[in-house]
Amino acid sequence: MANVLSIAKQTAIITALVEGCSVRSTARMTGLSKGAVLRTLVKVGKACQEYQDATIRNVPAKRVQVDEIWSFCYAKQKNVTQEIWDRVGYAGDVWTFTAIDADTKLVISWAVGRRDAGCAADFLQDVAGRLANRIQLTTDGHRMYLTAVPDAFGNRIDFAQLHKIYGNDPEGQTRYSPAQCLGTKRVEVIGNPKEEHISTSYVERQNLNMRMNMRRFTRLTNAFSKKLDNHIAMIALFHMHFNFCRVHQTLRVTPAMEAGLSDHVWSLDELTGLLHHQNAIAA
Repeated sequence: MANVLSIAKQTAIITALVEGCSVRSTARMTGLSKGAVLRTLVKVGKACQEYQDATIRNVPAKRVQVDEIWSFCYAKQKNVTQEIWDRVGYAGDVWTFTAIDADTKLVISWAVGRRDAGCAADFLQDVAGRLANRIQLTTDGHRMYLTAVPDAFGNRIDFAQLHKIYGNDPEGQTRYSPAQCLGTKRVEVIGNPKEEHISTSYVERQNLNMRMNMRRFTRLTNAFSKKLDNHIAMIALFHMHFNFCRVHQTLRVTPAMEAGLSDHVWSLDELTGLLHHQNAIAA
């Protein structure tokens, strides 16, 4: 019979991962192998994904912000060869779309894919299916949203884009940072969005949370994902922890509690219990 990790060991793995530790450092701290850590991650990530898919429904959001964040799998896009693709299965750029409720800070939905209109439309259709009412939506100025949003919502939305205006910064071309942002422009696209709520501040802050709390999102290191399945599993675990376990500093409760989807702060033991619930169903 294959060795089965104790609940305490599984919880220790999850605790380290959601606090931003790498797979190898998690293995060293828990005294387990890298393979055991990755197997636990994939299993608990799947359980978290299934739970959130079933639970985050009929969300009474009013203002939703959407953005996408870049990472890569196995190799950066410019270094991907056909041999790498055939051996690994997927390699290159990976974009994670997120939709956050500006009031409750609940991450309503997330998706991993390409940064194109097709992936954006699929993602926004999923977002639309989780909402209980009409919303005001704000995205960045990317052109893909001009077709993706109408495809998902039709005219049943108040939609605006926040365009950032960047300066021509010669210094920025030689260092790892974007050019200086000189200002923003609010563009109303569909319906009657309120100008004071045209913002992407909360979802951009969530992007920072993702970079700080998932080691594989750290740039300029060797901490990138080597397999897409592991990447997706970590994102599912991160959002489960963010929505249900982590008390928001301003709200004083978790986003799921603020949105009425939970009546308590989840412990990491309870999160680990999702894995055993999934195993029980499978058996």
